[in-house]
Amino acid sequence: MSKHWTERIAEELSQQGREEYIIGSGTSISGSVHIGNSCDIFIANAVSKELRKLGENAKTLWIADDYDPLRKVPYPLPEDYSQYLGQPYYEIPCPEGCCSNFVEHFQKPFVKALDEFDIENLEIKSGAQMYKNGVYTEATKKALENADRIREIFNEYREHPLKDDWLPYNPICSECGRVNTTEAYDFDGTTIKYRCQCGHEGEVDYTTGKGKLTWRVEWAARWKILNITCEPFGKDHAASGGSYDVSKVISDEIFNYPAPYPVPYEWITLEGEAMSKSKGVFFTPEAWLKIGKPETLNYFIFRNKPLKPKDFSPKMGFLDLMDQYDRVERIAYGEEEPSNDKEKEKLTKIYEVSQINGMSEVMPFQPSYRFLTVAYQIAAGKPDKIYEILAKNHQLPDRLIDVAYEDLSEFDKNTYLKRLEYVSNWLETYGPKFVKFQVMKKMPRIELTDEQKEFLNQLADILETETFTNDAEFHDRMYDVLEGIGMKPQKAFQAIYKTIIGKKQGPRAASFVLSLDKDFVLKRFRLEE
Repeated sequence: MSKHWTERIAEELSQQGREEYIIGSGTSISGSVHIGNSCDIFIANAVSKELRKLGENAKTLWIADDYDPLRKVPYPLPEDYSQYLGQPYYEIPCPEGCCSNFVEHFQKPFVKALDEFDIENLEIKSGAQMYKNGVYTEATKKALENADRIREIFNEYREHPLKDDWLPYNPICSECGRVNTTEAYDFDGTTIKYRCQCGHEGEVDYTTGKGKLTWRVEWAARWKILNITCEPFGKDHAASGGSYDVSKVISDEIFNYPAPYPVPYEWITLEGEAMSKSKGVFFTPEAWLKIGKPETLNYFIFRNKPLKPKDFSPKMGFLDLMDQYDRVERIAYGEEEPSNDKEKEKLTKIYEVSQINGMSEVMPFQPSYRFLTVAYQIAAGKPDKIYEILAKNHQLPDRLIDVAYEDLSEFDKNTYLKRLEYVSNWLETYGPKFVKFQVMKKMPRIELTDEQKEFLNQLADILETETFTNDAEFHDRMYDVLEGIGMKPQKAFQAIYKTIIGKKQGPRAASFVLSLDKDFVLKRFRLEE
């Protein structure tokens, strides 16, 4: 039986025989937390869940890396925020004055979004608070006492060796407030001497939390302090000689702790472009939850192995993703036949891993997202009218064929209405112009050729005298007419769209026409109104 990659990781971890498994994750709060740099926590949660299925005690840990220096001004902040470059995120004021600081402003919506994912046994920690509360004090002492060996370890992976007096600690300059421009060069007890690029020289007591360990030392220290068993992270940290390689040696030699089981993952690109907070190229989990349920984001992350490239588009590409998710759901519930048994097994596993609270007894009522983008506009967003269109176009599951809208169960109605909300938000925010339309209440002022008029008139006769069980049948009949009068499809379909929505293009013609009121269509095609 095939296993999902999260299951295999959990099984390997369970062989360690630990009393508790802590799956760590962390995100830099340098601006909006997006689906690219928040993969850590979703992967960590999935592994934790699989461990609990094996009967193990597991929890998910998320650390806000909020004591790192601001390196670039994130979108959409004004450029005058450059005055805070180099300062720890935690010490920077809120850009809108609505939160206690910069970190809370960007972290709050992300943490709120996490509620939708119902992460069991989730613990959230702040890097800044860990320093301020003395959690790193002992580790800092040990790192300073072993600075010579840490320097040697770093130099093994560096082209240019560090200075002989280099120390693995970055004080916050008491003069300019920056943490990435300081250089610690000596210490006595808990007092560290430093010089800053601003010209200031000073001293700091590391027990006060007014500084931090350099990243690779901090990472290793954190593993030991928090007893982390496994940790997902971006592929940049996994590069040969990168953060993980260095931190692993430091963890083993300096802190006497085995490095966590690594789960490196590929970055998520946005329409082919690397996500960047400073450039405004990113997509957040909270934005996702406005157009799709949390399970669909899980599906996007877990449908492929972690190091396989993932590109996301909230525009037409999102409709493709929803089509894929819906197919996987139907296969998982036995409502659609897969290509073979292997595919069924694989896709069912992916679906199961993607679910927040496991599979329901019956398949959720989630009509085609793509079809709803059309039906929603035809019916002006009215749920009961949309439901009628679904019924007319054979878009209802077998169990609901004879069920009226008003008789839907609470479960089915809530699921249905939520998907309509997603579709509405998608149309408003990401739907391209060519998918948007409005059925004209009055015949629009248009020009049609005699050939187009003849085509529409014949279609009207067909619709009046024939019955169609699906849009494919009507599609074939439209082409019979086209062949009969020797007309090009483009011109014919333009005539349909022009009479109904006043545009030259629109949704798939066959299902679109069948979704509309029959008498309305007949009058329009005969140019009577």
